[in-house]
Amino acid sequence: MHKIVSAGAMIATIIAGPAIAAPPTWSWAGFYLGGNAGYSWGRDHGPLTLGTGFSADSSTGLDGFVGGAQIGYNWQVRNWVYGLEADFQGTGQSGSAAAICPGGTTTFVNGLCTPGHVGDTINDPARPVNASLSEKLQWFGTVRGRIGWTVTPTLMPYVTGGFAYGHIKVSETVTGTNVSGPTGADVVFFAPGGGSFSNSTTKAGWTIGAGIESLLSDRWTAKLEYLYVDLGTVSGSFSTTLVSLSGGNLVAGYRSHVTDNIVRVGVNYKLP
Repeated sequence: MHKIVSAGAMIATIIAGPAIAAPPTWSWAGFYLGGNAGYSWGRDHGPLTLGTGFSADSSTGLDGFVGGAQIGYNWQVRNWVYGLEADFQGTGQSGSAAAICPGGTTTFVNGLCTPGHVGDTINDPARPVNASLSEKLQWFGTVRGRIGWTVTPTLMPYVTGGFAYGHIKVSETVTGTNVSGPTGADVVFFAPGGGSFSNSTTKAGWTIGAGIESLLSDRWTAKLEYLYVDLGTVSGSFSTTLVSLSGGNLVAGYRSHVTDNIVRVGVNYKLP
């Protein structure tokens, strides 16, 4: 994080300091390629469900470092610069959430997710069911248009937006206890149950953002950029070995809407 702040301070110094004398033939037009690094404050929003009677908020952060490379092309018409840019990012973004479906009591034997056992003289309440969810944004990329305005020949603020895509991995584990026995008898059996599930998917979405780019020297430029990324919704479900209130297998599920806020610094090299 210290390196990112230092790089941002460097760009701010360039922008705030004396204007760099542009090369006599300097133009933003042409192909360029470069690299970037930054930090992301991601978020997934949505419920975690157990059966039909329990739902909990599984929203969590997907924070972490990001880094990658970009390539693009600019056209320049007087002070206006129009461009297309594609980038690909590796990330360390991950987050987790947990929920507990309440068990029963001696008075209300059934829990919200699983049944208890009613005996002759002793009732055995349902035990709680635990669920844990982990989510990772393993990589993402964008293909964007850019429109900039040259405040000076070597300094260009811009807006950007377009297509985004990313690979999301989700894992969920459910644990609990099945409580069973002959109805009306004080004979009861306890058996552990549950299940686990893992799924990876690539989702498409959109992105929008803004930045500022400045000439460093010769053909090298530096930029500071913010992007908002929306990758849509991921969801899934699986059957566990726990008995549900209806007598079948308890089904666990999740649904998450994945978004991302990215701040990054980068350098570009304009090809001859």
